[in-house]
Amino acid sequence: MEANDRDVEIQRPGEDHPPKSGADRVAEAVEARAPDTGERPLFVGVAGGSGSGKSTVVERIMGGLAPHPVTLIHHDAYYFDYGHLSIEERAAVNFDHPDSLETALLIGHLDALAGGDPVDLPLYDFKTHTRMDRRQPAAPTPVVIVDGILILADREIRERLDIKIFVDTDSDVRFIRRLGRDMEHRGRSLESVVQQYERTVRPMHLKFVEPSKRYADVIVPVGGTNEVAIDMLVTKLREVLSPVP
Repeated sequence: MEANDRDVEIQRPGEDHPPKSGADRVAEAVEARAPDTGERPLFVGVAGGSGSGKSTVVERIMGGLAPHPVTLIHHDAYYFDYGHLSIEERAAVNFDHPDSLETALLIGHLDALAGGDPVDLPLYDFKTHTRMDRRQPAAPTPVVIVDGILILADREIRERLDIKIFVDTDSDVRFIRRLGRDMEHRGRSLESVVQQYERTVRPMHLKFVEPSKRYADVIVPVGGTNEVAIDMLVTKLREVLSPVP
């Protein structure tokens, strides 16, 4: 697959957003929302490398916003269906490259939710690398969270996100987490996980994921366990859901 470098260019001051603090950027995004939560949802993107702790951050945000409903969309549910390939050919697909994902479908779903329309999200079987026959209905809630390793590397996705978060974690921690996940939940062998990490995961992280960090409004360090950063995000998001009269 040919890499598309247009979205990994170095961001210079003033090109994407001014040099403001993460708190200021989140506050501005929240203040730009209409007090009536029936308006367009506020879209929150949570990016970071594979095994960085994105799921932990998402769970903490959703738990902090309860009982308010939040719609969660996983970018990795939009992998193309590779059922037409042999098992060996599927294993050789570069799942860490943007071209492996049907991002146009995700963008269409985000636009539909922004317009107040429900959507049917795809579901993916990571053991067989195929899409499931069933879909997951999703409604436009006041807050919509989108997570995935490549969501900040794509300009069209970024343009639809009001708040962009990057979960920053050391590479050794990310690899250990990915190893445990793939072996326990995806039926992978130790050898296959290591080979994939060396062949595609690490080089694609360096090419696409790590450079996309520069587009984040908030960087959550320490693998998604930074209490201060998460509490700040939850506090600002709750202002959208429960505005002060």
